[in-house]
Amino acid sequence: MGTFSPAILKGKVAFVAGGSSGINLGIAHGLAEAGARVAIISRKIEKVEAAVAELRGAGHEAMGSAADVRDYAAVEAALATVHEAWGEIDIVISGAAGNFLAPAAAMSANAFRTVVDIDLIGTFHVLRAAYAFLRKPGASVISITAGQAVNPTAFQSHVCAAKAGINMLTRCLALEWGPAGVRVNAIAPGPIRDTEGMARLTPTPEAEAALKRMIPLGDYGEKRDIADLSVFLSSESAKYITGAILDCDGGSSMTIRGLIDMTQ
Repeated sequence: MGTFSPAILKGKVAFVAGGSSGINLGIAHGLAEAGARVAIISRKIEKVEAAVAELRGAGHEAMGSAADVRDYAAVEAALATVHEAWGEIDIVISGAAGNFLAPAAAMSANAFRTVVDIDLIGTFHVLRAAYAFLRKPGASVISITAGQAVNPTAFQSHVCAAKAGINMLTRCLALEWGPAGVRVNAIAPGPIRDTEGMARLTPTPEAEAALKRMIPLGDYGEKRDIADLSVFLSSESAKYITGAILDCDGGSSMTIRGLIDMTQ
């Protein structure tokens, strides 16, 4: 990545939920390259260990543990371990998510609940459990949301509901935690290259070309674009930004409607 100076987050401690793969692993790399020590959690220990090894192999200080964001006690324990090892946490990224295509009339209650539990309840668990361990004042908390939070999308009622909840949770916590000096924001990625979402959405070169024609900037974004925005929001340059839902999507939210979640 290398967009930011390694000194911009020097000495900071970052915690990335869902950080073992995809956009969230890209964010972990971006934060580390900007100088932060990075801890990650994800459900599968083998993926966590692989991601930690990847970060350490790049010369970064990293640690990780297995925890499901649906399990509040497990998330809290992971945060406590990071706090014990490295001290107050400066940056929290909540990015764990799940998705699938399903018409509402054919979706089971359990299927709907599963996505809400991972995306929305999981986000609350990460942010709520983190609060006791945050640096106050000075911490930056960032959730990964999606365009479905504001754009009704066929076969995505579960995701639309969950992501809309994340957006409102972001704003509510920005109000509540602002007096303690904690900033709370969210990022809504658009079409990002080399993600599962884009592989599902555009499985052929023709489909990819057609979608790119609909994006004002004419191409997919990179994982580093989301990482760079996360670094910015976590830095002193963003010290007066809170309660913001920031699109990082090449302008696609203005032109593309009704697509599946592009953040997975």
